[in-house]
Amino acid sequence: MGPKVAFRGGSGGAVTRQVTANRIVSAAPEPRGRPRPTREPRTPHVAELLREAVEWRRQLDAAEVMNQAEIARREGITRARVTQVLRMLLLAPEIQQHILAMPRAIRRPAFTERALRPIAKLDTCHQIDAFKSLLQDS
Repeated sequence: MGPKVAFRGGSGGAVTRQVTANRIVSAAPEPRGRPRPTREPRTPHVAELLREAVEWRRQLDAAEVMNQAEIARREGITRARVTQVLRMLLLAPEIQQHILAMPRAIRRPAFTERALRPIAKLDTCHQIDAFKSLLQDS
């Protein structure tokens, strides 16, 4: 059947409504599979690590634990990781307050604990400048 035959008599090319006028029709296909559950806002991991560091320092100072190796065994991590987390306490108090005040969110924070490691090695006045540039870069 060619194009001339399809439109002869007006029925071949006519568009007719297949649904009632009050029904909504969408050209988008139905979603496949199960929909993902909505993610709950959670505390940024860097803030959780800083809270752990504060608690571990308190335990060390109160002699509740003998050393970092004991913390590592109890937590199931390496001694090196305990040292990395405890080094977050070398950050300037303003930076620590900023981290602890971070709101719960679904998205990733602007920075990670790993990005803070080189900042913790600086002196306090340079830490704040480096932290501000870290926030601006992200």
